[in-house]
Amino acid sequence: MKLYLDTSALVKLYVEEEGSSLVRETVQQTETVATSAIAYVEARAAFSRRRRERHFSSGDYRRVIQDFDADWEHYILLEVTDSLIRKAAELAESHALRAYDAIHLASAKVLRERLREHVLFASWDSNLLTAARHEGLEPVRGR
Repeated sequence: MKLYLDTSALVKLYVEEEGSSLVRETVQQTETVATSAIAYVEARAAFSRRRRERHFSSGDYRRVIQDFDADWEHYILLEVTDSLIRKAAELAESHALRAYDAIHLASAKVLRERLREHVLFASWDSNLLTAARHEGLEPVRGR
């Protein structure tokens, strides 16, 4: 099974919140976990925000960043190319998505095309999940 994680799902691997156990279980059951290269900056920004809001101690923040950086090289990363950006723009228009959400959806579709296999799509954004369903991606259950 192949799994695409948008940033809202990816962060759940490192932060305990609603859906974290589902994402962790799904990752353990998959052979391939992929995300967009933009997820790195989005996740780091999310972790940093949590630190500023004092949801993390300094030590917890450093541990999360170390774990995230160690895992990053194990994910299949979809590059943000001109072609992908153009696909994302079309998806943003047709599904009324925010820019980075459209990039995640386009990335998942590129992954499916490259692998020629079924791809599960994990996100905790309802608009993005609806668009993913319309584009033929199967959402991770439990949402």
